[in-house]
Order: sequence, then C-alpha cells, then structure tokens
Amino acid sequence: MSQESRKAKGGGRTRRDILKAGAAGAVGTAALSAGFPSIVRAADTVRIGYVSPKTGPLAPFAVSDEFNVASILEAVGGTVQSGGNSLDVEIIVKDSQSNPNRAAEVASELILSDEVHLLCAGNTPETTNPVADQAEINEVPCVTTLCPWQPYFFGRGGDPAAGFQWTYHYFWGLEDVIAVFLNLWGKIETNKTVGGLFPNDGDGNAWGHPELGFPKPLAGAGYTLIDPGRYP
Repeated sequence: MSQESRKAKGGGRTRRDILKAGAAGAVGTAALSAGFPSIVRAADTVRIGYVSPKTGPLAPFAVSDEFNVASILEAVGGTVQSGGNSLDVEIIVKDSQSNPNRAAEVASELILSDEVHLLCAGNTPETTNPVADQAEINEVPCVTTLCPWQPYFFGRGGDPAAGFQWTYHYFWGLEDVIAVFLNLWGKIETNKTVGGLFPNDGDGNAWGHPELGFPKPLAGAGYTLIDPGRYP
C-alpha cells in the first residue's frame, strides 16, 4: 500500500502518524484489553508480529513461546474493543533461527509485507537488537524483553540523553545480576578471584565490558576478575 493510500485510510494521517500516536498505549496484554487507541482505526484486525529463536542454539529460550502466545490470545478472547468496534487479534510468529541477520530479515517481512501494528521480540540481544533496529528504521512500535538492558541499549549504540523513538525494552540489567552474585559469594569464604568466560556476542561483550559489565563493580567489591577474552 502506498503512503498516500495509508494516509487516505487513516483520515488524513499517515500510517506512521497513527502508529506513533498509539505507540504508548500498545504495550502488552493490558493495552490489548483496553483496546488499541487509534493504531487500527481503519482495520478489522490488530496484527502483532513476534520474532523469537524457535530453532538453532538459542531455541531453549523460546520453549515457552507457543504457550505464551496461546495464553495472550486466550486472555483477550481473540478480540479487543477499540472506538466501539470489535477487532480480531492476530499474532504472527517468525523464527529468527538464532541468527541476527535472519531476525532482521523476518522483522522486515513483518513490517513491510504483513504490515503489523506492533512488533515484539525476545530472547537474547541476537534477537531483540536486530528486530528493534528494523522497527526504529521503519518507524513501527516495538517492545522487546528477555535481554539485559545494557546489551540491548548500548549494543544498539543508544545514547542515554536521546534514547530511541519507536523501540521499548523491559528486563533486568547487569547491575541486578552482579548484585545477586556478590551477595552469594559474600556468604562464603573465598580467595575473591573470579573466572569469567564471556562469548563474543551481544551478551558476552556487555557482561565483560570494563565499564558497563562485571569488571568495575567486582573490583570495587575487592574481587579479581580473570577474563581470558571472548570465545566464539
């Protein structure tokens, strides 16, 4: 559909205008239950795209996907109310195959071919980051999770002073992981020497980062971190 056609169907506003207006209200089941504000005013179906590593080495992260998607559809009864209209809810699931390039490819398909109103992704920065990047480029609301916020935000070149316009993320951060480990280690007597094995990917590069990851807070707590470098 052309930009002009989208504008005509949206009552004088482009699809991007409509998406932007409804982005803040389109997060999660609560938003579904309340209805999509104006995102799908001219549509009969709310289309949500979901990208996850259902196959490949990251597949264990996606074991609960089928259950979660079914539970969401059950929770909203398959439809939502918006502007006095009943809209069907469709969740289109795409497999990233545990490959960042594939994740970006299927995210692009969901945006440009399926014309989803909301994009979601989860399970490691190899999935969340390329999907969120595609959403940001194409100006489509995107919500991601199951990735510490540091690999997501800084891994995408995020600027804390600016943030992102279209992409949103929620999950705990490395500060939470570090606090838990330090609390556990503090309960036993050790030589305070820690070995760190971090992979050469979004997570590993963030966990081993000298400022954003483990090294600095561990040193502050009196621990020595032995890091032999990133492994493939």
